Amino acid sequence: MTMRVLVADIGGTKTILAVYSNERGCHTPLVKKTYPSQAYPTFEAMVAEFLAEAGTPVECACLGVAGPVVLGTARMTNLGWLIEGEKLRSEFAWSAVHLLNDMQAVGYSIPVLSSEQVYTLSAGKPVPGGAIAVLAPGTGLGEGFLTWDGTAYRAHPSEGSHAAFAPVGELQIGLLRYMNELGYDHVSFERVCSGGLGIPHLYAYLRSTGLEEPAWLRERLAEAADPTPLILEVALDPSRSSELTTATLELFVSILGAEAGNLALKVLATGGIYLAGGISPRILEQLKKPPFLEALRNKGRFRQTLTDMPVRVVLDPEAGLLGAAAYGLSLAAAC
Repeated sequence: MTMRVLVADIGGTKTILAVYSNERGCHTPLVKKTYPSQAYPTFEAMVAEFLAEAGTPVECACLGVAGPVVLGTARMTNLGWLIEGEKLRSEFAWSAVHLLNDMQAVGYSIPVLSSEQVYTLSAGKPVPGGAIAVLAPGTGLGEGFLTWDGTAYRAHPSEGSHAAFAPVGELQIGLLRYMNELGYDHVSFERVCSGGLGIPHLYAYLRSTGLEEPAWLRERLAEAADPTPLILEVALDPSRSSELTTATLELFVSILGAEAGNLALKVLATGGIYLAGGISPRILEQLKKPPFLEALRNKGRFRQTLTDMPVRVVLDPEAGLLGAAAYGLSLAAAC
């Protein structure tokens, strides 16, 4: 019997909707479309438009949401959307609706990723059934983990990126002081290790230490609505990179490595450490360099434990959609 599942990766900027079937599997959607989230008053309005255009009947839904899911409900802070599983089920006459935190959705992609969708930074010595740590630097810094239940991996959300930033070395200690002086009594890892907040803070801090900001870059940044893409673009372009943008990226990578090691120790990620999100594949060449793995493994007596953990980069920018599809299809029998 053919089962069709509506799958969504719901974000504050864009939402991807797709329909998957148990016959074609989680890697091949029947139909898929991306929508600007802000253009719709409610998620229901977007779904209704999508289903009308798709012309494909759907039995149930699995939705990845960028935010906490509590008792089958999620509120999108930046959109004002209230996504209620039971209300959606009733309105669209589905048999079931499953809501996942976005990092759970990314987590469920890990077991079904193909070799082409992953780059291995360190093969390590994975333990079968060992826990898996997942970090996703993008606009924010997502964190999650997977545990083996004896039959399959289960993904769990985390708000670990909001834990206190733990600086390593004088440069990072100076960063913490700089953030405190800006008025941040609590400095989280996300505030210094993300695209939306972290990279602009790192850039401004390093500029305050005396690194020169080229006039042409200063002018372009003044015109940019979001400085992060430009800072990364310049840092990754050897023909025009500046000492300031290069140092910003290097500091970002070292902090990301340290936090990846922190999360891996907290969940004892003997099954591996995965870096997903929008930034990770973009800075793959920097992650390949020794400083990243050194920052990850620099944990004193547990260096060897971390060295044995595989470290991989998820190259698929739609891993969240893939994971939600895999999870939704696994539950299709209940739809």
